[in-house]
Amino acid sequence: MALYITSLNTGSNGNCFYIGNEQDAVLIDAGLNCKETEVRINRLGLDMSKIRAIFISHEHTDHIKGLPVLAKKHQLPIYITPKTLLSGKQVLPQHLIYPFHAHTPIAIGNLNVIGFPKLHDAAEPHSFIVAHGEIKVGVFTDIGDHCQNLIHHFGQCHAAFLEANYDDEMLDKGRYPYFLKKRISGGNGHLSNKKALDLFVNHKPSFMSHLFLSHLSHENNCPDLVNHLFSQVANGTEIIVASRLQETAVYQIGA
Repeated sequence: MALYITSLNTGSNGNCFYIGNEQDAVLIDAGLNCKETEVRINRLGLDMSKIRAIFISHEHTDHIKGLPVLAKKHQLPIYITPKTLLSGKQVLPQHLIYPFHAHTPIAIGNLNVIGFPKLHDAAEPHSFIVAHGEIKVGVFTDIGDHCQNLIHHFGQCHAAFLEANYDDEMLDKGRYPYFLKKRISGGNGHLSNKKALDLFVNHKPSFMSHLFLSHLSHENNCPDLVNHLFSQVANGTEIIVASRLQETAVYQIGA
């Protein structure tokens, strides 16, 4: 029993995560165009035909811009909340739209997917847990701060995609305008290295094998800095800094 996972891309230019077992897979978000999604899936030796559904976390462009073409071409069900659907203003095939509700498990083949609310400046934002048997993988990006939902689910994950968006000092001294700095660092913006590290150190389960540090800012963070911060407290968890330019390798989670 195992899950196979990869970040196809993560950053303000597009987010898409693949999680699947031998038979079935899902995508969390569709922030790459259809062609690039297909290219990266094929380059990794994965199979588009195993993807059964797309789950959408929120309506920001870097999470949905590839959705209409990708879903229509491959006839993939789109799991999306009503408010996210309305705010996203995407022209989507009606027969592929499946509303979902927080904390309600959805069976996709042998996978179970649960969405739960998160703190972000979007209409109805959600994070996700994807499970196959006892093995659980979390997707926790675009989060302004810790909440009890995040702490609870993070503590159950064998692997997680966790946002480490910005370094406090780099953001403070950087060239972003004041209003944007406040938006990023506010409670409904993005998760800093410091807050992500706090979550990891204090709430990581002993069985977490992999942590994918995700959604790093191009302007306000540094992959080497993030890797150093987390690696020195990893205690056996493999740290992967996911890129905004290319896919990661495929990792096997669980036996």
